[in-house]
Order: sequence, then C-alpha cells, then structure tokens
Amino acid sequence: MSSPLRIAIVGATGLIGRTLIERSVGREDIRILAIARREMKLPVGAKMEMILADPAGWEAVLAQAKPDVLVSALGTTWAKAGKDEAAFRAVDQELVMNTARAAREHGVKRMIAVSSVGADTASKNFYLRVKGEVERDLLKLGFDRLDILRPGLLRGARENDRRVGERLGIALSPLLDLALHGKYRKYRSVSATLMADCILALAQRKPVGKFVHDGDGIARAAQGLPQIMRDKE
Repeated sequence: MSSPLRIAIVGATGLIGRTLIERSVGREDIRILAIARREMKLPVGAKMEMILADPAGWEAVLAQAKPDVLVSALGTTWAKAGKDEAAFRAVDQELVMNTARAAREHGVKRMIAVSSVGADTASKNFYLRVKGEVERDLLKLGFDRLDILRPGLLRGARENDRRVGERLGIALSPLLDLALHGKYRKYRSVSATLMADCILALAQRKPVGKFVHDGDGIARAAQGLPQIMRDKE
C-alpha cells in the first residue's frame, strides 16, 4: 500500500479548513497537517496533526513536515481587517505569499489556493484586486501544479460570525443562484462541503500545470472524488 498523501493546510480554523478536516475523517489515503495560530475543536475520528505556531514559524513547520501538497484557505474580510488596506493585505496577500514561498523553497511541488470569483489585478474593487495580485504572484513561484479556486459566496456555518449581510445572502442564495446564467453562472454560491471535496480531489491529481476553477469547475472536480476513491480500492 502506498503512503498517504500529506496535505498541509493553512487557514485550517476557517470555514473551508474546518470542513476539509471533517471530510477527511475515515480516509486512509490522506493525512492532514493543519498549521494554525489558535486551537480549534477537531472532529471525532480525525487522524491528523495540528501544529500551533505564529506565522513567523510556519516556514520551519513546512521544512520539517515536507508535505506533498499545500492548501491555502487563508483569508479575512474587509470588516475584520478594520477596513484598513494594510491589515487586509497582511493576511490575504503577504501571509499567503510568504507561506507559498516557504513551501516552494522547501520542496513542496503542488499548491491549491482559495481565491475569489472576480479576482482581477485591474479590478476597481480593492478586495478583488488583491485577490488578482495574489493569483498573479502565485503563478510565478514555479509549483509543478497550481490549482486556483474561484468560488462565489461560500455557504456553511461559520464560527463566531454574526455578519447580517452575509447570513442574508446565504439564506437567499438558492433563489439568487437560479437567476444567474451564462457568464454570470460563476457568481453562484458554493457550499463549503463542495469546496472541501474539490480540494481533496485536486490534491490527488497528477498532471502538472496551472489551473483556474470557477464554480462549475469546482463542482466537476468535487464530483470526481468518489471515482478517485474507487480507483484506490
């Protein structure tokens, strides 16, 4: 039997990170290494490692762990950043890039990065412009395989998050999604479960290259996860 695929995830305490860990329970083909700044409750049955460290120490963790794949689900919000551009960039740009560079320097050849629908270096929207800049810079790092995910509104239960606007958007998303067709399909909402399954599927794909996945691409990748499991049986 081949060794389990080692997946290191930064941003493990967020919605996508927590869901990814939950969806990994019971799987023998992968091992999760969560790197985080604070503790989190792990699901029952999780077979994984969790290392708590200040971001300044993440490079040392990656150097020692030598994961096969780095997953970046790091991100904050404009409100949580205090509507301060520097504070927002510190997490969504600088921390993402510093972690990616450290992983690449220590031999990690594959990365999956969560971005956002509408990411564009030329966007007038600050949030989307930063996301576009990060995508551009990640492409320059030389990973053998880089998968960039561009979901729309993320659906799922967030911890200690009482943003009324987002909760309302999630509640209305089934109706709003029905109205989004053609070039607007990419703005449809995406569940955290679908995102997690997509990441698990993409982490096991071997072809090299640079790939960008919108909402439909995320769904297609997630649907390939059961087939991957059958192939391993």
